[in-house]
Amino acid sequence: MTDFWNRLTIGQKLAITAWLFLAIPLVFYITIRFYPTFEAFYVSTLKWNLLGAKKAIGFKNYIKIFADEDFWLVLWNTIKYALVGVPVSMLIAFVIAYWLNEIHFGHDMIRAMYFIPFLTTAVAMAWVWRWFYQPLPIGYFNIMLSWMGIPQQPFLKSVTQALYAIMAPAVWAGLGFQIVIFIAGIRAIPRSYFEAAEIDGAGRWQILREITLPALKPTMIFLTVVSTIGFLRIFDQVYTMSADSAGGPLNSTKPLVLMIYEFAFDEFKLGRASALTVILFMILLVVSLVQLWLMRKHK
Repeated sequence: MTDFWNRLTIGQKLAITAWLFLAIPLVFYITIRFYPTFEAFYVSTLKWNLLGAKKAIGFKNYIKIFADEDFWLVLWNTIKYALVGVPVSMLIAFVIAYWLNEIHFGHDMIRAMYFIPFLTTAVAMAWVWRWFYQPLPIGYFNIMLSWMGIPQQPFLKSVTQALYAIMAPAVWAGLGFQIVIFIAGIRAIPRSYFEAAEIDGAGRWQILREITLPALKPTMIFLTVVSTIGFLRIFDQVYTMSADSAGGPLNSTKPLVLMIYEFAFDEFKLGRASALTVILFMILLVVSLVQLWLMRKHK
């Protein structure tokens, strides 16, 4: 073994050393990440209740899912979380980051305060927001509406309002991360660009439109994809804030992840749950591939 090692070049020794250090994370990802993913594809072709024998049924789980009206409602709910939540959170985060970057006194403290919700446990945060949405005389939001002479709102008990009421704390929780990334992107823009624009007489709005926003395209693409994946995988807020913990009322707030959870651990239909997992995986894969394409396009 010693003779073999001595015969190697420095480059070969460095390569072997690097692969030895990479072996642990590679084994971790193969056993914890990749194996369960491929196992989900296999289980999705089975009829299995976790305890009984496995029965191969081909693509019948997928056929039943696509024929289920509840699936299309849940899929649309999931898409709405992303379609509404991502642009709203991005817009709010950018506005805050843009003006926070202009503040010098207490900047670090204010930025930390915005970041705290991102570190807060989702379940604890959801319970606080659920309390805010309660009817009078408990719910803080309805109390504020009563001060303005507006009738109290059902919020979580409304088919039309519940999804957006649950989306609000999810947006609020992710703002801290997005703000920090936006500030980093703004500060990465060379200061000389702004100084040259100011010398040429450009106003704040023109500088924002012509310099800041174009330079932030890679940052916005990254945040858009990360946020989209986060909203497509939303679960904690829905499970905690729904009155029946089942995406109610009338499945109006149920996302795909919650539907997977119910099939797997309430009904013990592991094959159906795995098929839904594969569908969600394919959606996330498409989003990730779009990210890679956009990132390469804007290099």
